[in-house]
Amino acid sequence: MGHNDVLRDPILHNNWATKSLIRFCRAQGLSAEQLEVTGVGTFGGIVATLHHIVRCDGSYLRRIADRPLDFVDSDNAPDFDLLEQWNDEAGALWEEFLAGPIDVERVMIVDDNTRGTRVGIFIAQALNHANHHREQVCAILTGFGIEPPDIQAWEYAWETERIWDLPAG
Repeated sequence: MGHNDVLRDPILHNNWATKSLIRFCRAQGLSAEQLEVTGVGTFGGIVATLHHIVRCDGSYLRRIADRPLDFVDSDNAPDFDLLEQWNDEAGALWEEFLAGPIDVERVMIVDDNTRGTRVGIFIAQALNHANHHREQVCAILTGFGIEPPDIQAWEYAWETERIWDLPAG
């Protein structure tokens, strides 16, 4: 057991949930028009919102890990394949970040050098931000009459064998 184990499931679930949603949306064969549809209070269409999730996650991560993630600054118009690739790149860096010591109290200077905050807040923001926008994508899918995928931590636990049935008796 490492010293970052308390963060492992929340962070890996976050990356898994985004990947699962990207794969699900790709498999739906949605039209170009459907991919542009927004919902009340949503960030944008499905691809734009998924792009926002992946890019922001990468932006938070590269700052706290102090490592480059080139896709954050990419001008490429993303599709589902590129978004999944970028999410995988972030996932690999999250794994690397979790493997080393994490000082959640380390000060990060943000907002054009006008504010300080802690690494722990960046991690909390990354998780909260992605959950918020994934729910927006799920709401758009629901509006199309499509049942969104189960991307809760429980489903992640089943897929990664972090939950199991006990023997009867």
